[in-house]
Amino acid sequence: MLTSMTIQEFLSELANGSATPGGGSAAGLAGAQGAALLSMVCNLTIGRKKYAGVEKEMRAALEQAEALQQRLLALIEEDVRAFDAVMAAYKLPKETPEQKAARSAAIQAGLKEATRTPMETLQACVAVLELAPAVVAHGNPNVISDGGAGVLAAHAGMMTAALNVRINLNAIKDDVFVVDQSARMDELIARGDAAKESAWAIVAERLGM
Repeated sequence: MLTSMTIQEFLSELANGSATPGGGSAAGLAGAQGAALLSMVCNLTIGRKKYAGVEKEMRAALEQAEALQQRLLALIEEDVRAFDAVMAAYKLPKETPEQKAARSAAIQAGLKEATRTPMETLQACVAVLELAPAVVAHGNPNVISDGGAGVLAAHAGMMTAALNVRINLNAIKDDVFVVDQSARMDELIARGDAAKESAWAIVAERLGM
């Protein structure tokens, strides 16, 4: 499993000449890093008398961040499985009209699934970003830079996932599906961008940037 590899092993897998793992898995990792860094801020706030007034809020944020981290780690693996299915469909025989039709149908079905997986990654990254403003605003200011790093990581994960959604949509022939998923992607990106800007404004102000 990719998630049980060392960092060096994972990077070597990304760098090799195979189609997977690729950007979709990298998106999941970036988002998981963002969630983990927000968890760090929460953990360094919880239990300190100075921040007793936000203890309940930080515990709730920590629970959500930890759940999102686990979901994003799972999506690293799911993205590989989804795209491997697309590659398998492309290898189906195409000697007869029947085979060509079956192959085309399998490719289109695979591409739809390969679109849904990065869309889930995108959505999870947005959820991380929407946690961020409260965490960086009320968390321990001594780790505000780590919170900011989490915001940037989650945003990078979101945009990387969006690239993977778009490239698959470009190859799908079902116009209704493409329009629906494009609209969903745009809405999620708008939410993520707004949350990122809100959190980043807090980080920048506190760091005098």
